[in-house]
Amino acid sequence: MAVFGGRRREENPDLPPGQHLTDGFPVLSAGPTPQIETEDWAFVIRTETGVTHRWSWDELLALPSEDITVDIHCVTSWSKLGTGWRGVSLDTLFADVETSLEFVMVHSYGGYTTNLPLEEILDGKAWVAYEYDGDALDPEHGGPARLLVPHLYFWKSAKWVRGLVMQNDDEPGFWEENGYNLHGDPWREERYA
Repeated sequence: MAVFGGRRREENPDLPPGQHLTDGFPVLSAGPTPQIETEDWAFVIRTETGVTHRWSWDELLALPSEDITVDIHCVTSWSKLGTGWRGVSLDTLFADVETSLEFVMVHSYGGYTTNLPLEEILDGKAWVAYEYDGDALDPEHGGPARLLVPHLYFWKSAKWVRGLVMQNDDEPGFWEENGYNLHGDPWREERYA
């Protein structure tokens, strides 16, 4: 009997199509690794009215945090299952933010950007993560803090995150302008435009 279909995947129901398991934690970046001291780090959310909500490093750490265990999936086809993180939920950061817009542009130290629908980062779906596997997040993995949006391809989990700007439309960020999918769902293999 002939079988026709898409690409093969490893026999693991936790792996999206086209992905393979890794035990390591590959380091992939579009440019040099920024070195941000925690005393210089800040996170902001800017609304359409120009209101800016700002947290210093100490203010972020004073917020309620969560331990998160999630699978992560890179667009380059590696997946790492059961990764352990600690961070602050975007729900906590958006608690006092008033906006009528449905999209955000994520900004990172070093100039990287990525776009996300607001609904993809609320309701327990995303965090500003500052620990990985019980230790402070290493700079090559986005430290001192990165966005963690584990249900989308990992390029949406912007390293060295410094803020979100509310926007009217789903305007593309860095990788999206360079041919990546605007959304990035690994279970739908939304890798490229």
